[in-house]
Amino acid sequence: MGQKTHPTGFRLAVRRDWRSKWFAPKHEFGKLLAEDQKIRAILKRKLESAAVPKIQIERAANRCRITIFTARPGVVIGRKGQEIDKIKEDLAKLTGKEIYVDIMEIKNPEANAQLVAENIALQLERRVAFRRAMKKALQTSMGMEEVKGIRIRCAGRLGGAELSRVEQYRDGSVPLHTLRENVQYGFAEARTLYGILGVKCWMCVEEDEKKPGATKVG
Repeated sequence: MGQKTHPTGFRLAVRRDWRSKWFAPKHEFGKLLAEDQKIRAILKRKLESAAVPKIQIERAANRCRITIFTARPGVVIGRKGQEIDKIKEDLAKLTGKEIYVDIMEIKNPEANAQLVAENIALQLERRVAFRRAMKKALQTSMGMEEVKGIRIRCAGRLGGAELSRVEQYRDGSVPLHTLRENVQYGFAEARTLYGILGVKCWMCVEEDEKKPGATKVG
């Protein structure tokens, strides 16, 4: 049996930072953790078309600051800020806390592993041939200056096959066991007529995630 570890958790405190930043006593920890999961699920569902790879949550007393990383900040903000106001209102009702929302724009979505995985999953749902979708994503990402290597893996009933199988492509250098390398990991699911297909993406990027290619909006 393979002893596998999550690529992000493996790099915590070395090349990655926590996505939830708060402290809670033992009796409150579980409740707040479940609340974080709910917040992320609601935002992911609401902002499905906004290309959101990461949501960071910080808590202090009765305040909660949510940082949304997105490739399409206009979709998140909405016309005259209507969308963002509605998000704040909904989350305040859910948590009963004062909500602050920051938006960080991702300048190069092709150099983000989670967005690449989600893009491939979206194409698979639209019945694009899986090899074509994977190869195109590979070429586009390797065309970016900061990307040193990429590996994409699709699994499931590919092309509507009778038996599920795994197909993967890689280009460049992706050293998964070298902690000092900035290796990003992304996972997405494509819900097709034949069942769910899993898409995984590993990407080695020169830039550190702690100083991401993201700028604050507004």
